[in-house]
Amino acid sequence: MLEVISNAGKPLTATDIGREVGLAKQTSQRLCATLESEGFLIRHANSKKFVPARRARLMSSGLLHASRSHIARRQVLQDVAQKVQETVNFVVPEETGMSYLDRVETDWPFRVQFPIGSNVPFHCTASGKTFMASLPPKARKSFVNGLNLTRHTQHTHVTTESLLGDLAKVAKRGFALDEEEFIDGMIAIAVPVYDPQGQFAAALAFHGPTQRISIDTIVSRQDILREGAERLTDVLFGDV
Repeated sequence: MLEVISNAGKPLTATDIGREVGLAKQTSQRLCATLESEGFLIRHANSKKFVPARRARLMSSGLLHASRSHIARRQVLQDVAQKVQETVNFVVPEETGMSYLDRVETDWPFRVQFPIGSNVPFHCTASGKTFMASLPPKARKSFVNGLNLTRHTQHTHVTTESLLGDLAKVAKRGFALDEEEFIDGMIAIAVPVYDPQGQFAAALAFHGPTQRISIDTIVSRQDILREGAERLTDVLFGDV
């Protein structure tokens, strides 16, 4: 059942899930209720449909971390960090924001640090905007309308219209920027990492201080990120 809901790419009812795995309606409803109470599923927008909850995603992250793919992922991040010469992050979405699952630090003495496990907002980070831009337009608008667009700097998007306009650009060009929207003096770029079904799995990003890099510089290195994202898809979801 968890496999069905994880691969669906959209909210499903208990009946939908049961149909896919060959369970009776009553059995499927009972098991979904159990998974919900245990924190593996959560209802989407207070509806009868379910999506994976935090515990399911943590289990997924833990399996990836414990597998051989974790070593391969780390190698990819190290290679990307060496090429872009900045701190590289592997970031996944959670209910409360984007979570730093893995990272490789830059050797520069001056750097902005977000330890593994850090949670950052959706609306003002490159990784968060990459995730939101991956949603279908209708779902994207609904998601943004539900956000608290807290102002962190003078550059933060604090209206749904402004943020949605930026996300439309992200969806078109395939990468997102944080132009000092979260922290003054810090900029970032992120690209999506997709699973084999073309669904968003994570964001691959790097950031640095404006004293050292510019927007033009990070955009010029986008191809390094894209190549890294493709390699991550292979190592995380390929046959290993």
